Amino acid sequence: MSKQVKVTAIVGSYRKGGMIDQTVDEMLQAAREEGAEVFKVYLSDIRVEFCTNCRLCAQESGAARGLCPIADEMGAVLDRLEASDSIILASPTNFATVTALMKRFIERLVCYAYWPWGAHAPKPRKRDLSRRAVLVASSAAPAFLARLGTSLIKLLRQAAGLLGARTVGVLFIGLAAREERQSPSDRIRKKARVLGRKLSHSEA
Repeated sequence: MSKQVKVTAIVGSYRKGGMIDQTVDEMLQAAREEGAEVFKVYLSDIRVEFCTNCRLCAQESGAARGLCPIADEMGAVLDRLEASDSIILASPTNFATVTALMKRFIERLVCYAYWPWGAHAPKPRKRDLSRRAVLVASSAAPAFLARLGTSLIKLLRQAAGLLGARTVGVLFIGLAAREERQSPSDRIRKKARVLGRKLSHSEA
């Protein structure tokens, strides 16, 4: 009997029920229908404090993530992600990058790097990308222009890598601000479901 795949989505949108949220729901529903256990984290609902750049979490070497001295809910979220086989990182575009919610989350991922004082740059603790990741983004601009003109996908891909995941799919939704409460098109929903099924399998 095969192990049940666990899929966790991190949603950095400010708007529940918006374009990003609906698209993530399509992915999770498709994964659930394939037998996966799914979970969604709204960054707007949990207490994640700003990284203070103390770098205490990055001083000790080793594969395990460093211990952050900040007492909030970030550790519990990372525990869930580490127990997952697949992850979804989702954010709309704000000022040509991820939202402040997602950026704050990403900055706290320095605990997955080894960066002792005196080193010029941090190094990832683990290079084994055993998890799978799908990146979801939206923009008021056409998708191809938004991808060319922003570093959003690059940033999400780097975050996925720190979480031990290789990116197996990207869904960038363009022209996402034509209406106040816009829904994904049938084409986007279909793509989302394909990616959700991809995340639900033990091999991708």
